[in-house]
Amino acid sequence: MDKIERVERRVKLQDVRTLILVVQTGSMGKAARRLATSQPAVSRAIANLEHTLGVPLLDRGPQGIEPTSYGQAIIARGVAVFDELRQGIKDIEFLSDPTAGELRFACSESMADGLVYEAIDQLTLRYPGMQFQAVTGVGPPLFDELTKRTVEFAISRMTEIAAKEYLVVETLFRDSWVVAAALQNPWTGRRAVDLAELRNEPWVLPADGFGRALVGEAFRAIGLEPPKTSVATASLNLRKRLLATGRFLTMLPGYSVKLRDTSPRLKAVPVKLPESRAAAIAVVTLRNRTLSPAARLFIETIRTIAKQLKLAEPIRP
Repeated sequence: MDKIERVERRVKLQDVRTLILVVQTGSMGKAARRLATSQPAVSRAIANLEHTLGVPLLDRGPQGIEPTSYGQAIIARGVAVFDELRQGIKDIEFLSDPTAGELRFACSESMADGLVYEAIDQLTLRYPGMQFQAVTGVGPPLFDELTKRTVEFAISRMTEIAAKEYLVVETLFRDSWVVAAALQNPWTGRRAVDLAELRNEPWVLPADGFGRALVGEAFRAIGLEPPKTSVATASLNLRKRLLATGRFLTMLPGYSVKLRDTSPRLKAVPVKLPESRAAAIAVVTLRNRTLSPAARLFIETIRTIAKQLKLAEPIRP
């Protein structure tokens, strides 16, 4: 019997869970209360684990108990073990009752307001017992949720840099940005619009982010300074309310104007942008982490919606 096999036989999952809680809470006393046990029992669990592994796992620092480098290694793997165990339990629950299941994922705000909404709408009609938790944000923080294993996958617009940097990337479809407005906006009724004509129109744009930067790039490409942003806001609700007046323009992903139940109903202004900035909309997952049946069902639903909307032919895995 080699060393690894001997350790496997002696290490208890409960002791690893105790180690994780001690580090998370910063003290053995707090961990004991979380585990509904005594502090001596927690101390024994840590001591048993250290004896089995033959290395110190904890140090007492100025901020409380901290893991050694050995402790950090075990905690990182332990988090993955318990995550896989939870995934297995979810699989069993879903397989025993396909109408129920819990799914936690990450996505951008524009995806949440668009394709994610469509998918949840369809799935909750078919499976009323399903539960969803959507963590929204932009950029790398979305993918950080994956590495922390707090979500099963992330759906977001990807750049080449991000695609190389983050784990497993599956392209669902490709999409470009468009100038958008409510249906009653006069510019949406034109057959063709020159971008320069829109410079003095009221624009509502994100306070920061790619959409606002793209407006600036588009106008500079034709030799004009960018239009003044009448309203800059991170609030999607405020932007939609202003668009509903029929007076404002904005920049949105192309799929946003093809959805059936958006409020207000939006339409792309027929203006050619100097740079369309087509980018991949992708689902990003952890390498070697098996997705739950609920996650696979959700992603397949997104693919189907993309195909129905004729965004682009979805790329199959």
